[in-house]
Amino acid sequence: MRRRNRAKMLRLVPGSGPLLGRLLLLLTCSWVWAWTGAEARDSDSSLVTCGSLVKLLNTRHNVRLHSHDVKYGSGSGQQSVTGVDAADDANSYWQIRGQPGRPCARGVPIKCGQQIRITHMKTGRNLHSHRFSSPLSNHQEVSAFGERGEGDDLDVWAVQCDGVSWERDESVTFKHVGTDVFLSITGEQYGHPIRGQREVHGSSAQSAHSHWRTMEGVFIQPSTEPLRHDEL
Repeated sequence: MRRRNRAKMLRLVPGSGPLLGRLLLLLTCSWVWAWTGAEARDSDSSLVTCGSLVKLLNTRHNVRLHSHDVKYGSGSGQQSVTGVDAADDANSYWQIRGQPGRPCARGVPIKCGQQIRITHMKTGRNLHSHRFSSPLSNHQEVSAFGERGEGDDLDVWAVQCDGVSWERDESVTFKHVGTDVFLSITGEQYGHPIRGQREVHGSSAQSAHSHWRTMEGVFIQPSTEPLRHDEL
């Protein structure tokens, strides 16, 4: 795969303008390939890697995983997680990271079955679940929890996919390690103040509602030189 100028690559990421400052910090000492779904695949560039920023699309309902500084009015009262139709919403970027106490090296492909954290870029809270009921469907609540990327053991999800590593154009599921539910959407919609957004919840069974695929993003590739502070 040929290398490209960093600034040029950043311009290829849809909706990246307001996020440029934060992306530059993330990409320090690394080179990246920005992928929009139209790029050709090859053995090095087709995998989701540790440290990458991604938008995750629910393939059944065609909505992206989303969060924002709006708390649930019931259940845990933690930051809500929803699904949105818009492809260009900056609140739909999530960073792929290692589990607490076992960081993954930046740019290393995520293996099928690997346990990870999925951290909301704008608020620094982790995708989380626990035994509260979700507001609309009465499944298990999914929230965003923690501060500056640090929460607890209920922030950990296992990537379930076919093959050896998580491929970008592959449909995968996320199983919550602490409670064995699957990250899902079944179509229930909120009213005010997040009208039209879909409920995201944990389902006890894997189904067509629990499949996700990476869409827009900035994907980190391994550096060719030794790095410091290179684990997430």
